[in-house]
Amino acid sequence: MTAARSASGRGAARRRALNARAIFAGPGLLFITLFMTIPVVLVLVYSFFQRGRFGGVVWEFTLENYARAFEPVYVNVFTESLLIAGTTTVLALLIGYPTAYAIARLPQKWRTIALVLVVLPFWTNFLIRTYAWIVLLNSEGLLNRALVDIGFISAPLGLLYTPGAVIVGLLYAYIPLVILPVYASVERLDRQLLEAASNLGASRARVFFDITLPLTLPGAMIGAIFVFVPSMGNFVVPELLGGGKTVMVGNLIRDQFLETRDWPFGAVLALFVIALLVLLFALQAYISRRINGRTARA
Repeated sequence: MTAARSASGRGAARRRALNARAIFAGPGLLFITLFMTIPVVLVLVYSFFQRGRFGGVVWEFTLENYARAFEPVYVNVFTESLLIAGTTTVLALLIGYPTAYAIARLPQKWRTIALVLVVLPFWTNFLIRTYAWIVLLNSEGLLNRALVDIGFISAPLGLLYTPGAVIVGLLYAYIPLVILPVYASVERLDRQLLEAASNLGASRARVFFDITLPLTLPGAMIGAIFVFVPSMGNFVVPELLGGGKTVMVGNLIRDQFLETRDWPFGAVLALFVIALLVLLFALQAYISRRINGRTARA
């Protein structure tokens, strides 16, 4: 009787634990199912069918959409998108990592103010911020006027409607997404490890490259993904700051769904971006496991 009661008590405890998990995890799982899983499944299903004569989907199975995605014109768009998004990500890391490191070293009072300033642009509409760059970069804009007034240039530069302008716009839009995860990684560093390395005679550079950088690398990779993937899919910045001359994957996907109404081919292009996102997160998880395993062994 005692053993049966004990088993019954353990079963009831497990049920209560499962119910508690369901209550707390249920809303999140429901959100992911409705707004992520189902849309991705629909995109996957659409990719295997044909475009109707006047748009929409004809439910006839085909793999032609996948073959079409590898045509030179679309490969060139992907290549240019990778180049622009990659350049933006590298610049975001070069600027965002030291910024996050410096913020983490500030006193608590100033640290909070600095973090508020980092996220402050997100309080303004994205379109307004992008239009502000048009005002700054055009031939009669503030930047060209300032350069002419100080005698640095004799005539206005063609800064707007170039790939460089697109990179600047994307960098400005997404650099907080690098600073915040890197800051969180630096904030979680065990100060005793840094002090121990210094006490053993390691220089500041040695401490940074042997301890700080490896332990904050997962956060930096998360930030890089948060910049790279949205940059690939962004179509507003290339449209406004690129003047339509710079076509990225986001512009291509938008045009397939809204202008040419070729939903199956647009679904294929969207799947390629999703697959790239999954691949990057898998790489980040693998590197994080390797770093954590090495740290545990040490």
